[in-house]
Formats: sequence, C-alpha cells, structure tokens
Amino acid sequence: MTGPLLDGHLVVDRGGFRLDVRLRVAAGEVVALLGPNGAGKTTALRALAGLHPLDAGHLRLGEVELDRPDTRRFVPPEHRAIGVVFQDYLLFPHLSALDNVAFGPRRQGLDRRAARDRAAGWLDRVGLTGHARHRPRQLSGGQAQRVALARALAVRPTLLLLDEPLAALDARTRLDTRAELHRHLTAHAGAAVLVTHDPLDALALADRLVIIEEGRVVQEGDAATVTARPRTDYVARLVGLNLCRGRADGHLVRLAGGFTVVIADRMDGDAFVVFPPAAVTLHADRPDESPRNTWPAIVAGVQRHGDDIRVQLAGPVAATADVTPATAARLRLLPGQQVWAVLKATDTHAYPAGMP
Repeated sequence: MTGPLLDGHLVVDRGGFRLDVRLRVAAGEVVALLGPNGAGKTTALRALAGLHPLDAGHLRLGEVELDRPDTRRFVPPEHRAIGVVFQDYLLFPHLSALDNVAFGPRRQGLDRRAARDRAAGWLDRVGLTGHARHRPRQLSGGQAQRVALARALAVRPTLLLLDEPLAALDARTRLDTRAELHRHLTAHAGAAVLVTHDPLDALALADRLVIIEEGRVVQEGDAATVTARPRTDYVARLVGLNLCRGRADGHLVRLAGGFTVVIADRMDGDAFVVFPPAAVTLHADRPDESPRNTWPAIVAGVQRHGDDIRVQLAGPVAATADVTPATAARLRLLPGQQVWAVLKATDTHAYPAGMP
C-alpha cells in the first residue's frame, strides 16, 4: 500500500465548537497534536478512537474505512485496530497487571492462556515481569503507565493513540518514562498519534508536530521547522520566542500599531519577526545612543523563569524579557511600572508571513 497509513479529515461539531482537521500519518511515524486548552486535541483523539463519530469528512486506516458520514459508514471502537493509552491510564482496578494487558487480546478472540502468554511477553518488554500479579493500586505512576502502554500494544494496533501519557507523572519519573516510551514508539511499525500540551514530550517523542488552535491546524512540520519559524503567538510561546507580524520593506518592519522594528534580514511584504526574551534588555530611562529598536513599555507581569525573571511587557511591542534577579531588583520591577526596552536588530529573525 502506498500513501499514509492513517488518512483522516476530522469534522466534529460540538455546540458552538467545530473541529476541522486534516491528518495523515505514515507507517512508523509518530505525530504529536499540540494546542492550547480547548483547541480540539482531545476531540480529535476521540474521533480517531471512534468514541465520537464524525459529522463530516472521513477516516481511513490502511485499507479500512472507519468513519464516513456521507455513506453512513462507522466502525465501533472495539472493532478498530487501535490501541489507546489514556491520560489516567484507566486500568481495571480489580485485575492484575497481567490480566489488564491480556484483556484486549481476549476481546480479540484469543483463549485465556494465549492471551496471558502474549500479555506476559509485553510485560517483559516494558520491564514489569516481576509485577505481573500486582493490581493497579500496588503500582507506581511510572509502572501503571507502562502497564497501560503494554495493554495498548498487546492488541497489535495499526494505530496507537496516546492522550497526555506522561502528564500524571512526577518530574523524575517523567524523564525516565519518556525515554522508555520513545524506545517503544520507535519499535512500533504502525502509526502513532500523541496528544500533549508539553513541548518537551512532543519534541522528544514525535517525528512531526501538528499545531491545532480553535479546531483548525495552524502549523505543522518537523520540530526544527516549527521551532525556527512559529506562525502564531501560541507556537512562539511554546518554543520560547517573541513573535511580531508586520509589513516589511528592506530592513524595516512596520507593526500594526505603527511601531517600526529594524531587522537584520532583508524582507519585503508581510513578515513575521521573532526574537528570544533574553535578547530584550530593560532600562529605567531611555539609553543614550541606543539601537533604533527602543520603545517605552509597561510591566504587565513578573514571574520566576528558571534562574531568570521573566517580565511581560505591554506597549507598542508586546513581548517578554528575561532579566537576571539582580537586574529585576535594581529596576524594582513591578506591574504597572514604565521601563524602556531595547532590542538589537542582529538578535531578530524574519521570515515571510504568507502560507508556509
């Protein structure tokens, strides 16, 4: 078979919200769906799993049409070649780890012994042979996540769906489990779709990122492309950059509010301009002989960000700046305070704002 293993146009209407997303995933590929809360990520995953029928569009997995409203075709979830790892794992509390993993194969028609043999093999692959008889309450968060993954893979799915699979874990367990999950995803021959709000999970686990906002795909591509050229404020924040949009003429970009940013690149037409928060310096007074990218700003918020202080700025250029605690103390930064912001043209990067 040529073409994508998963081919979908997911259209779902839920009250005043409409999901309209085209999604294609190749065999062996892991695609991460990212977006702010309410963007439609979970709705998309539920539609893929068959937990929410499509209102329009289509969904095909391999040669099998799973959902096509215009022909009244709909395959129930239990008959789809899909494995799901839910955010809260949803292990059966009254079953052992072994029987949790064996549940899917049993539903597929294997006898009890064969299903348990397959389950034992998967528990061994995820390093939990010694916990086969344990029930979910006797497992740690990381162990429960691995049982949930083994249960999803034991049905030999053509499509593997993962809904925030690491969200319930503490930071140390998350780091170790992410590496383990990456190993199993790399070995999975089918397609995989990961829903997450965490950019680290997406960058570490996925081959391609699909960004959804308000039910629509706003950007997609490999990690290097998306992180280098964000196209919405959400994506820019996700990758830790400031983003402005305006009309470029040579080395000048005029923003919507009228402020002109001097850029290092030469551009013409609609353009995005990005720069890191660390490139913005703050001053109590307008610096003498400062670069042309100098503007008065109002401190809109101050918060700790790693070893630095992140300052939200309102004004002709809405941006964030990262300053040292010593600088924050010297400037006595508080919400509502006026400061002067400075950005060197050499710290900017510009690219066309049209279709990517």
